[in-house]
Amino acid sequence: MKVERILFPTDFSEGATYALHYAVDLTRHYNAKLYILHVIYDIAKATESHIPHISADEIYNEMNKWAMEEIENCCIEEIRGLPDVEKIVLKGIPHEEIVKFASENKVDMIVMGTYGRTGLQKFIFGDTAEKVVKKAPCPVMTVRIPEHRGG
Repeated sequence: MKVERILFPTDFSEGATYALHYAVDLTRHYNAKLYILHVIYDIAKATESHIPHISADEIYNEMNKWAMEEIENCCIEEIRGLPDVEKIVLKGIPHEEIVKFASENKVDMIVMGTYGRTGLQKFIFGDTAEKVVKKAPCPVMTVRIPEHRGG
């Protein structure tokens, strides 16, 4: 199996943080390029509603800045020493953007957490990991945090 590009989508949840360890280990094992991706949920696209662009653009610019800082903060220790890491923030529907990015960048494997959002956020965002598994152009490794594993 040839793995040259690994995609790690993150929502900065505990599940994503746990999955990062697997993504980094696989990146080291295969000497691959690691893409760290966060998708800012585009409410206007999801609801097909109009949001005034001035305020929405300002909000998304702030969210983009915040997301890049989070990627730096959450991943800095884990990715230390990796030679080829690219950090990306996109706007859209998370599972759609993850699958699209994987296709366009010829990603060989996606590594992601299965437990992210809960409650109302899960209702709004849906089960991103499940949708990615169903539509991804490559293998997807889903990682569950230990306390959610069955015994």
